[in-house]
Amino acid sequence: MTAVEVNFDGLIGPTHNYGGLAQGNLASASNEGKISNPREAALQGLAKMRALLRMGLIQGVLPPHERPHIPSLRKMAFAGSDADVLRAAARASPALLTNVSSASAMWTANAGTVSPSADTGDGRVHVTPANLSSHFHRAIETATTSRVLAAIFSDASRFAVHPAVPFATFGDEGGANHCRLSASHGERGVELFVYGRSAFAKSDGRRFTPRQAMEASHIVATQHQLWAGGGALLAQQGQAAVDAGAFHNDVVAVSNCNVLMFHAHAFEQKEVLTEALKRACESKGFEPVLLEAGADELTLEEAVKSYQFNSQIVTLPTGGMALILPSEVEEAPRAKAFVDRVLASNGPIREAHYFNLRQSMRNGGGPACLRLRVVLTESELAALAGRAILDEARIVALEEIVRQRYRDRLESSDLADPALLDESRTALDEIGQVLGLGAVHGFQRI
Repeated sequence: MTAVEVNFDGLIGPTHNYGGLAQGNLASASNEGKISNPREAALQGLAKMRALLRMGLIQGVLPPHERPHIPSLRKMAFAGSDADVLRAAARASPALLTNVSSASAMWTANAGTVSPSADTGDGRVHVTPANLSSHFHRAIETATTSRVLAAIFSDASRFAVHPAVPFATFGDEGGANHCRLSASHGERGVELFVYGRSAFAKSDGRRFTPRQAMEASHIVATQHQLWAGGGALLAQQGQAAVDAGAFHNDVVAVSNCNVLMFHAHAFEQKEVLTEALKRACESKGFEPVLLEAGADELTLEEAVKSYQFNSQIVTLPTGGMALILPSEVEEAPRAKAFVDRVLASNGPIREAHYFNLRQSMRNGGGPACLRLRVVLTESELAALAGRAILDEARIVALEEIVRQRYRDRLESSDLADPALLDESRTALDEIGQVLGLGAVHGFQRI
């Protein structure tokens, strides 16, 4: 079956700031408290989206969330006008205000897990929004993300949008811990679910606790109807990678069609996994291309610092594949050498494109973090009716909103400014009109 991959990038929101909220994310921690530039951040992201669109790829976008998130503050008994709520929260706990102001929804690899119709038991595209329960500032994203995904994938005959995984202890981080291998986008593939721990495992003194629970991965694979015919595999993320700052597996591994590119320490029991993966792929009629960076070629520290593997591998309409990389990789000699080796190997990956995404990178998210991969047939894509799908005119319109509504300088003290909330809501209203999503934010539904 013919199918294409749509990359749904997250549009960075007006409250993009360096709060240092994510434990285990070394870039986020090292930039805590620095002054951010939300306008530049959003424009950098839109520039990447435009570049992929001009490569002939189909590009979608998910909107920012309402931040500061007033509904969360009201659940904590802050009362009065929205301005009163902000001021009271700022007095009570600056850390709380920083958490409810995070623009982390921009990293849509964590929005959910998507299985294409070629893989699923009922022939529909299955979507499970992530619960992101390991961190408060991300867990509050789930309700809005669920409404956004339901608005985009609204045709129940073609799409199944599930509730998020229940139980906070069953942490689910979405597509950032999910790889898919297939002969082509439209053929049945093997979906690899990477977990860090069992939800019932006792603490064992690890430097950083993994976020993804094995039980959550199993729930998602089950409700996506993947087990029949060997369509899913579970694999444990390498603890050495987690301890080095690979808080999600997409910091050390990335896939596209028959290619899996990964660091030698990405997975526990790597040899067992690769053999199982080869057998599963061969049962689907294709052989995987495994591109491994050895620890002597690229250390974990180098991989995490450069975000070498937090890249996108995309299939070009003209044939072959391309790597979409942060400019940090081009500036890191050993990471760049690995990319050059891959390009010279005469394998499927023929091109490398580097992008300045420094505003996102300083908060711990590269190209792969910024996008949710969705494989769609022609009829499934048509069923979206253009919702959240970009063309040049929509990118120009979004850039104009960003230039008019976003600040070019944001400090933590600015988060208590009621004017920032008003600016953000105005921007979200206008973005929603451009994307045709309707009322997906809480303040729009009152």
